[in-house]
Amino acid sequence: MSDWFGLTSTSMFEPFGLSHWLVLLIATAGLFILVSAKKPLQHSPESFQWLRWLLFTLLVLSEVSYQIWTISNGIWSFAAHVPLHLCGVASITAAIALVTLNKRWIQISFFIGIAPAFLALVTPDVPYDYEHYRFWKFFVHHTTIPWACLFLALTKPPFITFRSVFFVYGLLLAYAFVIGVFVNPLIDANYLYLEQTPTADTLLNVFGEGWFYYINLSLTALGVFLLQYGVWRFIHDRNIRSSNHR
Repeated sequence: MSDWFGLTSTSMFEPFGLSHWLVLLIATAGLFILVSAKKPLQHSPESFQWLRWLLFTLLVLSEVSYQIWTISNGIWSFAAHVPLHLCGVASITAAIALVTLNKRWIQISFFIGIAPAFLALVTPDVPYDYEHYRFWKFFVHHTTIPWACLFLALTKPPFITFRSVFFVYGLLLAYAFVIGVFVNPLIDANYLYLEQTPTADTLLNVFGEGWFYYINLSLTALGVFLLQYGVWRFIHDRNIRSSNHR
């Protein structure tokens, strides 16, 4: 147990190794299953409530257990372990949305939670393989985030609108401004990777440096939001047409 929950491990994570591919397969399959189960979730209160609270529990346990791990191993710091990265924020907003079913929280979660978390699954910043807690925390957490965000959108489809794309994008820019101008310099942190790219090889490494890095981040975020909305609209409208033809 001490090795599994300890600070180090001899079992190093291998990108696109067997364990990584299995996680990606499970995460992707879950998204397709949620889309295919849209109507049962909308018309079965029992199924909706069961999955709603299961996703909420996984989100909370993932974050709480990670804080316990950092504290018990003596490495916790405000500059590195507060959930201020985009996936951490999405986890919190999704948990709030699952409890409240509030329109704004669902919109925020949908746009900031699905694509970023799934991209994190593809290029994970995780050091150890499945023999260590960090592997399970990272992949369970980053798999649950897009599942929860998609679940919320599928069960409350009128909330996802074209206007909500720009509402959430504006909030994201404001949040990035606060983190980049005030929080990161004040505590010498790198939240949202605004100071430098992650140590692992990720898509952020191709965004350039200096102002080009920030401009590319901003434009990419808007492009992802619009693309995500377009895919959502296509799936949603196709389901409506399919229902009308029956």
